[in-house]
Amino acid sequence: MLAAPKTEGSRVSESGSRRSKGALEPALPTRLSELLDYAPGAVVSRTLSKSEAGTLTVFAFDQGEELSEHTSPYDAHVLVLDGRAELVIGGESVFPQAGEAVLMPADVPHAVKAVERFKMLLILIRG
Repeated sequence: MLAAPKTEGSRVSESGSRRSKGALEPALPTRLSELLDYAPGAVVSRTLSKSEAGTLTVFAFDQGEELSEHTSPYDAHVLVLDGRAELVIGGESVFPQAGEAVLMPADVPHAVKAVERFKMLLILIRG
């Protein structure tokens, strides 16, 4: 059986299925908080999955870093993997910490701020 050719931004697994670059290996437990290292004065990200249905992206924020206020036409779910963040949603601040999840509703302005170093999984669902 011939494997599908590699294309930019994707890779072919041993089973021949195509996954985006950065995707998780199937059937392999993965500690999401260990996928990225912190970088001084930076926000680092890795997209695990991207499709018409949505995206899964892991972020690592150094203390004091932020994503400025913006809106999304889709619901976004934040799962804090490490540390503590400030999420400003519709002008109200919430402070989730490791193990906690927050919904940022579609079309509501929101911002992400690192009150300390933190990592998060962003789950964006289109639909």
